[in-house]
Amino acid sequence: MNLYKDKYIIVEIIPTHSDPNKGFITQISALKLEGLKLLDRFDYRVKDELIENEDIKNMISYDKNMFTYVDNIYFIIEKFKRWVEDYPILIMEEEYTPKYLKDFSNKKELIYPYIDMENTIDVFSKIMDKYKIEPTLHLVDILYEAIIFHGKGD
Repeated sequence: MNLYKDKYIIVEIIPTHSDPNKGFITQISALKLEGLKLLDRFDYRVKDELIENEDIKNMISYDKNMFTYVDNIYFIIEKFKRWVEDYPILIMEEEYTPKYLKDFSNKKELIYPYIDMENTIDVFSKIMDKYKIEPTLHLVDILYEAIIFHGKGD
């Protein structure tokens, strides 16, 4: 895939559990791109009262006004399935995201090889250092900026 001209999605999923049979998605943030052009954003969360785990609630407590909130834990994934169309999906990790997206026929790949990075515990710190990106809790935005800077030759 050529990230500088093809259409694709960058996605971050935050679930309550790594196993979809034991949890649900609390937040999806995604960017729909055509090359470096941002076509659309997808920023959805379930309402706080549906989340029992206080750590998860705290993790997703930032930028509350930027997200669309839903009161049905199944709505986010169904809405996302329609939103992604047939675009390839670039994911941030290999453990739980593919499990939550198992019913999607879209091509799925890790994003890191496209920006010459390895998926490590501190990959976002390394990306921000390498590309001089300002910190943000919106990881899809960090990756989008990294793609832009990578295309300029670091």
